[in-house]
Amino acid sequence: MMPQKNGAEQPDTSGSMPKSQRTKITKSSDDNEKKSLAKKLKDSEICIPIVYGNIAFWLGKKASEYQSHKWTVYVRGATNEDLGVVIKRAVFQLHSSFNNPTRIVDSPPFELSECGWGEFEIAITLHFHNDVGDKPLHLYHHLKLYPEDESGPLSTKKPVVVESYDEVVIAEPSEALFARVQNHPAVIVPRLPAGITLPPVPMEDLDNRNKGDTKDHPLNQWFTNFSEADELLKLAAARQQVQAHIARLRRQLTLIDGQHQQLKAAAPDIYDTLGLDKHKSGRGIIDSPQLSSAGYCFSSCPNYPENSVSYMYLSSVAYSQLFL
Repeated sequence: MMPQKNGAEQPDTSGSMPKSQRTKITKSSDDNEKKSLAKKLKDSEICIPIVYGNIAFWLGKKASEYQSHKWTVYVRGATNEDLGVVIKRAVFQLHSSFNNPTRIVDSPPFELSECGWGEFEIAITLHFHNDVGDKPLHLYHHLKLYPEDESGPLSTKKPVVVESYDEVVIAEPSEALFARVQNHPAVIVPRLPAGITLPPVPMEDLDNRNKGDTKDHPLNQWFTNFSEADELLKLAAARQQVQAHIARLRRQLTLIDGQHQQLKAAAPDIYDTLGLDKHKSGRGIIDSPQLSSAGYCFSSCPNYPENSVSYMYLSSVAYSQLFL
């Protein structure tokens, strides 16, 4: 799927197909953070789709040998929603030739703009709010200034855009975090398990819900419009539902296995239950009225002595008839 672009002119994105990833964020096992915050929603996860990349404009007649382009590197919500609900700080590590190459952005939008002439790799470190996770997320983006087709003329109106798509996944979020983000447009949350009552959300969190979105960003017209963005979000939500269903099935299997073990320990030998002779021929066992009514099938086993029998099949119906 080739991403579509907004705007009168299409920015150069050759060789910059958005990459899709999925990064899981967890809290350290030794983090004994206040028990009230640490109450987890088991077998649940929340997802925050993000996009990171850069937009670069050639300066044209204003360009100099060392200042040929103005560029902006950023991390934004995939649908331009405010990421400040989960991200506390973004750190951009630029090339060492820049003054103050370590740039810290403490509030959304998480971006910085500079001028230069060369391409290089930018390390982006995202720090999350305390209730999200204590480990930062490290991203790497190669700053792109020049179009792939170097034979064509440079344009001051047609920027080079390179973006990557990622999903930040928070496993087993706390109830407080779930309550804080459940209605936020930047976050995908699963259906709340029955019987769970969430704590109230501070009013300041509600007031700041859209404070840092990029819907009206001056570069918005050049942002990649993922033509299947809605489908991507639906797939992420469906994945969460499937994982929740798998977790339920695992719990059910564990319960069934425990019941089976108890039943197995309590049940007497099947031959004693049916009043059969273990050394009777296969034909005699098949003719047994108890066995026939129970739905058992035995047959002679050619690899064993003539009077031995091989247990071939025991239906669940027969098992319930015998023991339940």
